[in-house]
Amino acid sequence: MDTAKFYAQAPPKFGRDLRKYFALDPNYVNLNHGSYGSTPLPVLQACEEISREIESNPDKFHRLNYQARLISVREKLAKLIGAKTHEVVLVANASMGINTILRNIQWEKGDSILVTTTTYGSVFRTSQHLSNILPNPHLSVLTLNFPLTHGDIVSLFRERIRALPPGKNRIAIVDSIVSNPGVLLPWKEMVNICREEGVLSVVDAAHSIGQELHINLEEAKPDFWVSNCHKWLYAKRSCAVLYIPERNQHIVQSSIPTSHAYRPLNERKGFGLVEQFEWNGTIDWAPFLTVDDSFAFRAWLGGEEVINEYCHGLALQGGRRLAEILGTKVLDPQGDLTVNMVNVKLPLPNTSILPYSDKLDITLKQKMLNGHNAYSAHFPHNGEWWTRCSAQTFNEISDFEKLGEAWLVVCKEILEEYGLPAYYPMMNGHAKPEANGELKN
Repeated sequence: MDTAKFYAQAPPKFGRDLRKYFALDPNYVNLNHGSYGSTPLPVLQACEEISREIESNPDKFHRLNYQARLISVREKLAKLIGAKTHEVVLVANASMGINTILRNIQWEKGDSILVTTTTYGSVFRTSQHLSNILPNPHLSVLTLNFPLTHGDIVSLFRERIRALPPGKNRIAIVDSIVSNPGVLLPWKEMVNICREEGVLSVVDAAHSIGQELHINLEEAKPDFWVSNCHKWLYAKRSCAVLYIPERNQHIVQSSIPTSHAYRPLNERKGFGLVEQFEWNGTIDWAPFLTVDDSFAFRAWLGGEEVINEYCHGLALQGGRRLAEILGTKVLDPQGDLTVNMVNVKLPLPNTSILPYSDKLDITLKQKMLNGHNAYSAHFPHNGEWWTRCSAQTFNEISDFEKLGEAWLVVCKEILEEYGLPAYYPMMNGHAKPEANGELKN
């Protein structure tokens, strides 16, 4: 592919016409872009070319050439998220970024960590692990059961923040966009509450960059913030941007793993924090450097506003259509908490009747992926089973319709295998009767 010629042509319409510019199986109904991302072909080609460049002379690349390009990537990311270049570093993924922060805190007895019931699994377990080892910071868990309004969330969060015990280190893990269910939280207001109450905010923004518009970290002032570039921004996985504002760089004494550039705080002259993240062991730099190419591809498509206008509109429309097919409901019918991911109830009984199990989880994945070549994330929440659909530029409404037909078949099979009664489609909260007076299977 000649990149110059490629970008000289007009981009196609979003939807089916755009699929050929991604490496997707043309028959795969992919409504789970949010989990792992989907790499556009020009970005994939750039990654392959960088990999060949590395292999052609590993010494030259690692000792001389990669650093200037890494700085260029950091400059572009800093501009997009409203930060300074020296406050931005790259890490493998959001979990690594949050571990970098939490494991640099000098915990003392009486400290505390606040998470929620919707905190991402590995982040929740990291916090739990820290609470289980000396000096055992207290783990406080805020229950968030959706549907909730932003006002509800702010009130619940403020109440729990104020209830944290006194301690030198009080840390709150704040999602910008929750993974499951895929809902936008009022994270800027939550960060402000933390600041008012003397609590450090660590924002898990794994789904934000490329999906959430007008991120201005200099204005929002989180204490730490991390987002995956391989999800919604189209970079090659894995790559994430970690924001450590200048005012807090003394807190992060070491990268993970510790770099040869590490110096104690009183010896950091000439060795800042950023240098530690420019080399902390041999890794594959190619995905990090494809951020430049993901920016080029997104500009070719029309830029952030155009991309997200399409994806947001499709998420709202697609969610309604999927709920109609399944005979269920959308978690957020007003769309206030929906960005480009929409959550729809699956036609399964509540979790008191059909509880989560590893067996059920893998069965649902196998049936959807192997049996129907389609997928959207599934999960239990607040007593019900849901699916989260990620609306992307290569999707269109027909993808939601195909997905719905697949989920109908799979859910019916699950009910039969578990010996459960048929699920009755719901209309306005009531079972829908058929003309003959019976309930439709």
